[in-house]
Amino acid sequence: MLIRDTDATAQEPEVTTDAVALRRSVAAGAVGVFVHWFDWAAYAYLASTVADVFFPSDDGTTGLLAVFGVFAVSFGIRPGGAMVFGPLGDRIGRKRTLSLVIFMMSGATLIIGLLPGYASIGVAAPILLVVLRLIQGFAAGGEFGSAASFLAESAPRRRRGFGVSWLEVGSLLGFLAGSFVFLLLSTGLDDAQLASWGWRIPFLVAAPLGVIGYIIRNKIEDTPEYQALEANDMVPRSPVRELLRTHKRQLLQAAGLMAAMHVPFYAVLTYLVTYETDHLGHTADSAALLSTVISLLGLVLVPLFGRLSDRVGRKPVFVGATAALLVLSTPSFLLMRTGLTGTWIAGLLLGAILAAILGTYAVWSAEIFPTRTRQSGLSIAYNITAALFAGTVPYLMTVLISATGSTLVPGPYLMVFAVGGLVAALSLKETAGSPLLRPEDKSDASVDSDQTTSA
Repeated sequence: MLIRDTDATAQEPEVTTDAVALRRSVAAGAVGVFVHWFDWAAYAYLASTVADVFFPSDDGTTGLLAVFGVFAVSFGIRPGGAMVFGPLGDRIGRKRTLSLVIFMMSGATLIIGLLPGYASIGVAAPILLVVLRLIQGFAAGGEFGSAASFLAESAPRRRRGFGVSWLEVGSLLGFLAGSFVFLLLSTGLDDAQLASWGWRIPFLVAAPLGVIGYIIRNKIEDTPEYQALEANDMVPRSPVRELLRTHKRQLLQAAGLMAAMHVPFYAVLTYLVTYETDHLGHTADSAALLSTVISLLGLVLVPLFGRLSDRVGRKPVFVGATAALLVLSTPSFLLMRTGLTGTWIAGLLLGAILAAILGTYAVWSAEIFPTRTRQSGLSIAYNITAALFAGTVPYLMTVLISATGSTLVPGPYLMVFAVGGLVAALSLKETAGSPLLRPEDKSDASVDSDQTTSA
């Protein structure tokens, strides 16, 4: 059992993890987000088809808005999941919540793949779809906090940014797999086949992947950090109460970082497919191909930016990325209007900026919180910002473009959240290489919030 030094500095010995154990930890942390985002990507890419199957309407825009509305509602339930699984992970450990959330997500995904459409069971079809998406959203509320805490606490201190970045590699792999499957379906099936049975394939494929993830997660040990809390009887009794009493500032700072990630993530990797087909006149095949290439670019760049943050710090990488987003968002959407080549250049540029944000925001957010309340803080900040800003991206873009008649709306919208991310980042101290166990991990929130720093 790992025992920590108990002096006032709460210095943390370097976690020693052999290569096999580190790879196992990365697999356990990333597999759930892969399954989660594969399902989310499949739903987003197949939005038009799902609208026809579950929300038949003579007005295509009405059906599409209904599908995006379900997309947003499933994000709305995520803070509820965060309030359950975040403190649960701080009380019983990261491993158990990791296993539970992937079980719930995979089960709901499987049932969606088997769900009859409106033509078969009438209004029960969209009702059941909403219920299942709510179950997925509730479970997803515990995924990020569990996985980010697990990876941050499992990685060696000097390589923590690189280790945690693989969480987002899992997300991008999920989107890549979703876009690849959509590309295969859209090119290999006609519209009737896609509406009849083809749309079910991604959801049915995701279910066995979830079973594999559950097995992997069920066999891992909990993190050295959490084991240290248990060994020294320092597991918190009321992590949310402790978080809100002593770490409100860190919660707001983490929310700022995460909002600056959520909006470009969904704008670039989800909404851009619809934007290209509906407003730029590009084919669905071309839009899906660009999404695939952006995801591939991210797979390369995200761990590189994570490693760069280990060397030069979280702050320079994140501030540089959000500043670039602020300056280049609107010019990128102007460039898209020049044609297919301009769309590709702009899409890849936004993808590179997103990769820099993805490579740093999760590890920086994890380092903000002490171990006692880390999973609660990450879960609550991540899912409240996701509910408010992420799931609403495609819906709001559709409404705002329709209301204003301007296809440049996404540019200024991204700029707003770039400013928020910059404000949060500039208020934080550098945390690269810092210990994860803090003085406040030694008692029941005896440290006053004004004395708790973000470093």
